[in-house]
Amino acid sequence: MQTRILTLEEIEQLAMRALVAAGTTAENARPLAIATAATEADGVASHGLAYTPIYCEHVQCGKVDGRAAPVVTQPRPGVVCVDAATGFAHPAIDAGFERLVPTARENGIAALAITNSYNCGVLGYHTYRLAQEGLLGIGFTNAPASIAPSGGKKPVVGTNPFSIAAPNDDGEPAVLIDQSASTIAKSEVMKHARENKPIPEGWALDVDGNPTTDAEAGLKGSMAPSGGYKGVGIALMTELLAAAMTGATLGIDASPFSGTAGGPPKTGQFFIAIDPGATSGGAFADRLSALVQAIRAQDGAHLPGDGRKSKRLAARADGVAVNVATLERIDAFLG
Repeated sequence: MQTRILTLEEIEQLAMRALVAAGTTAENARPLAIATAATEADGVASHGLAYTPIYCEHVQCGKVDGRAAPVVTQPRPGVVCVDAATGFAHPAIDAGFERLVPTARENGIAALAITNSYNCGVLGYHTYRLAQEGLLGIGFTNAPASIAPSGGKKPVVGTNPFSIAAPNDDGEPAVLIDQSASTIAKSEVMKHARENKPIPEGWALDVDGNPTTDAEAGLKGSMAPSGGYKGVGIALMTELLAAAMTGATLGIDASPFSGTAGGPPKTGQFFIAIDPGATSGGAFADRLSALVQAIRAQDGAHLPGDGRKSKRLAARADGVAVNVATLERIDAFLG
């Protein structure tokens, strides 16, 4: 695979230019471009520049409204709601965070419900930002159905990730959990399908519910839930919070995040921000430190988020190797 080294600033600018060229307003493109660079820095290439041509295509076909204006309301003192108006999730989340953060600090806890939204990319990127504000960030997002219920074969819930980020005093989360309800994110299977590569057994099931190494067969079938029925439970929990609690579209009714068919998916996100000082009596930092040290004291042990952090720091200094084929697909939108 041929690659080219780009700085994070170059990645952000490239994503920004492509999104605007496809018909997205600069105001909506900017938060998505910033997130794209951050995602590449964290080493999650499947959600970085590789997704930019898909975003652009979806703007052009109407699956997402690149000119949407999110509508923010606050129906209760501790609740913030945002109607993404079938636009990108990132500007809607940004608009919601502007109220969520001060509301959580004032009340000790606050919730943000986002509806009529779109793929929010790497969920941990958003909870990471809440942790940077000194808050415990918890996030959920639902997706088009791709996981079958226990004992079934037909998908009813999406890969539906959840994320928790715990704040630290150095501006980086002490712990960052970001995991989907499936064994692997569906975007990884899609990436293998685009590259005509087989997938490891255990990632997906075919239409008959059998394990498969054929990426295309897996996309036609269902994603394998992480931990069997426990993964299905996580997906259902996320569906309740990100779809039912926000009034967003259920995964069984949402259009795919890939391809051009089906119109806007209108999925949702749900965030909870908590001020640790309001609940722990001042003991949060010490308890968190003791927990972290107990893990780090073991040879070879690592915390969720360690891998992304090390890649993030390296990317800031050395840039990121980007697939040249991805850059060529993006160039096509730049004319």
